[in-house]
Amino acid sequence: MSRIAAGIVAEFQFESANTRTMLERVPEDKFDWKPHEKSMTIGRLATHLAELPQWCGTILDQEELDLAGSDYKPVTASSVAELLELFDANAEAFLQSVGERNDDEMLAGWTLRVGDNILGTQPKVSALRAFILSHAVHHRGQLSVFLRLLDVPLPQVYGPTADDLGAFG
Repeated sequence: MSRIAAGIVAEFQFESANTRTMLERVPEDKFDWKPHEKSMTIGRLATHLAELPQWCGTILDQEELDLAGSDYKPVTASSVAELLELFDANAEAFLQSVGERNDDEMLAGWTLRVGDNILGTQPKVSALRAFILSHAVHHRGQLSVFLRLLDVPLPQVYGPTADDLGAFG
């Protein structure tokens, strides 16, 4: 495995373990709940998190993504088991795909566009970090707020939460 791939794999493994733990906490009877009319439902948000690792192929196997021509149709898992199955399959595919890449492939350029409007071009390794890893951390933060509003105990992510007994002395 290339040095760049090894770094991304290690970061992904750490973050995906935290994401999976958060996904396990989504209450199945609240999949249609949302905190605000402009928000996604908690089920859709959790499914989005489970889908994110599958974008790896879009980044590593293509030179660009044109959102104007995208046929992406969001889905929502119907159970926590389905959510975790989707996440686990996508995480495994991410690890396999990244693990097969050499440093030249990881440093090759990747462009995100909407028709003629180029939103940005960056090395594929940077696109993986931005559109999968950082994107997942962002939405995991949203999910933690949704869970808190539903009074679901939050798991540790980067350290203890207020739900951990004795966490703060």
